Amino acid sequence: MASASTDLPAVVVDGVSKNFRLPREQVHTLKERALHPFRNPGHDDLLALRDVSFMVRKGEFFGICGRNGSGKSTLLKCLAGIYSTDHGRIWINGRMSTFIELGVGFNLDLPARDNVLINATMLGLSPREARKRFDAVMDFSELHDYAELKLKNYSSGMLVRLAFAVMIQVDAEVMLIDEVLAVGDASFQQKCFEEFENIRARGCTVLLVTHDMPSVQRFCDRAMLLEHGQMIVTGDTDVVGNRYLELNFSEEARAEAAGRDANETSDGVDEETDMRFGDGRAEIVRAWFEDADGRETELLQAPARATIAAEVRFHADVQDPMFTFNVANYANNQLFGGASTFTEPHPGLFRAGETVIYRIGFDNVLHQDRYALTASVQVGHEMLDYRVRLASAMVHNLHDSGSLIELPYTVSIERDISAESLA
Repeated sequence: MASASTDLPAVVVDGVSKNFRLPREQVHTLKERALHPFRNPGHDDLLALRDVSFMVRKGEFFGICGRNGSGKSTLLKCLAGIYSTDHGRIWINGRMSTFIELGVGFNLDLPARDNVLINATMLGLSPREARKRFDAVMDFSELHDYAELKLKNYSSGMLVRLAFAVMIQVDAEVMLIDEVLAVGDASFQQKCFEEFENIRARGCTVLLVTHDMPSVQRFCDRAMLLEHGQMIVTGDTDVVGNRYLELNFSEEARAEAAGRDANETSDGVDEETDMRFGDGRAEIVRAWFEDADGRETELLQAPARATIAAEVRFHADVQDPMFTFNVANYANNQLFGGASTFTEPHPGLFRAGETVIYRIGFDNVLHQDRYALTASVQVGHEMLDYRVRLASAMVHNLHDSGSLIELPYTVSIERDISAESLA
């Protein structure tokens, strides 16, 4: 379609399903086929997409998220017409440009110059217009010095540069972009992100597949989460991002998404790291994290209030025990060490058979990462129970700068604008 109507959505996906038939045994030679002409090894069905439906408005930046194997790239290939659908319909209103898979649409035995002209023509430009925009493609990709080099001698990063530069030169109304951008180096990724702002300003519709939740929250108006080919949630990018992290780091969330009974799964604690020692007078039954509303969770928002808690059962009378927590990231950097009831040195006598819960609240300014909780109970230098990495939670920080903690800060600028200073 040459032009897009402003009254209609840019993309409509209605009940799309895609199934792949995987043979249990492959025949590689004519001899094998001749010796066993009637062998039927059978096949397994892989349902990559299951009744997926959504709509993308014109000019919208729409994120498609999901773990590996969730069906994201299959969906994009169905949208691009590379795969046919088994059920359902896809409707795209406008000229489409795709950036789906490294090397797709390129002839690796031809130099970059020929590939740019051929690829741009395939994406809808006239040969004359393709030649006219060749310099712009090479300027963006920064590959002028390699214009006559065959693509089979290009690195994966160079191929990404060239393919993305061609895509943005096509006057497309709908763009399909896969996470192959992750192959590029940091400077080129930033260049692409800046180009996304220009694409948005031009009113283009973009469907972006990515694992990078900060990019989804930065660029996308809405997003969709896939798991095992099924839509889990569609809508606000923060909601989708949080659910994505839950699926990555919560076995219970994965069980729920797969339709299984979460009680049949393990508690998510690595048996090798669930080490303990102590004299047994007290037992740390379990530990957990709580969000700002006091709910037990495996996903903490930052910046926000958070709490770490543990349940302790006493098997003997204990006078004035001290309860302690340590929190470390998965690089084993101690981020919250020795948080304890030391400020209350005389909590009293705890009787055998008594069960208590102790909590320590804090302002969560942690960097986005997974954090493990170690808990202990002791009296003086005597350890009653010490449990290593008893529980864990993922911190999702919307203002992630890459540092170990995200400290709140204020900024002030003082200027001397007196007449003498200006003279």
